[in-house]
Amino acid sequence: MKIQSADWRDYQLLLRKPWQTSQGILTQRRGRLLRLQDTEGRTGWGDAAPLPEFGIDEAAATAFAEECAYLDLSAQRSDQALNAWLSGHPAQQSIAVNANLGALSDKSPAQARQAIAQGYRILKLKVGTAPLLDEINALKKLGVGVPAQIKLRFDANRAWSIQEARDFIDACQQLPIDGLEEPLQTPDPAALATLQDLADFPLAIDESIELLAEKSFFQHPPVRRLVLKPARHGGLLASMELGLRASAVGIECIVTSALESACGTLACAHLAAAIAPHSVHGLTTSEWFAHDTGSRAEIREGRFGLPTVSGLGFQPNH
Repeated sequence: MKIQSADWRDYQLLLRKPWQTSQGILTQRRGRLLRLQDTEGRTGWGDAAPLPEFGIDEAAATAFAEECAYLDLSAQRSDQALNAWLSGHPAQQSIAVNANLGALSDKSPAQARQAIAQGYRILKLKVGTAPLLDEINALKKLGVGVPAQIKLRFDANRAWSIQEARDFIDACQQLPIDGLEEPLQTPDPAALATLQDLADFPLAIDESIELLAEKSFFQHPPVRRLVLKPARHGGLLASMELGLRASAVGIECIVTSALESACGTLACAHLAAAIAPHSVHGLTTSEWFAHDTGSRAEIREGRFGLPTVSGLGFQPNH
């Protein structure tokens, strides 16, 4: 495969409402699309959207975009959807995704009911953005009205001390909880393992990727779930390797975007379909943008539709 041309296109996307985590608030997203064209007329796309506060610097974001564009071309050349090219299995038509509702502290049962009516079965909320007691009260209020088949997924973004995390986990007892990501300000395997023993649902690590470098992590997993953001891990191939290692020792993997545009989110969706087609992933972030870099995937009944064409399937706006 020979590359004939390459160019970058800057973008700036406004959010419909602020994106709030324990690390801060975003109101817009900046990034660049990479377009590669080969000598046979194919076009490959990649998305570079740095997010330093979550471990994605310019170099990591650029590497993700470059690899994605090359893999897009490679999958097109093989006449396969990117997820099929990655996995060696037939292409997936869709994957399950969670609703992304924002901060727990400002959510009402009515907003949860609206997401449920749209077909979502897991509702994800940010925690650690308000005083703990306020969030526990909001949790109890929300949990009472959740139907039996619906579960709640939380992300604390490293907000709490171990005692605060214990208190939140205790408050989750008897509630339909799917999982809790990054509960600790200063995570370490021993503390996470202690918390995981207390919880009857999976704890997950996301931005604490330094823990993955410890030899004991995969020998004695301290949590039951691993969240993969390809831009943080060096690209789709490195993320797939991590996913395979995790699955081999019984750790569930879910894939989330790093609030990239439609292009990067679609790449994440192909990875999710390749490594964990039966899990529920965090890929509804494009709905937060007032406009986007290209056509968005259709989400129907809580499922993210994947393109049926070969390659990535990204269609840019002009």
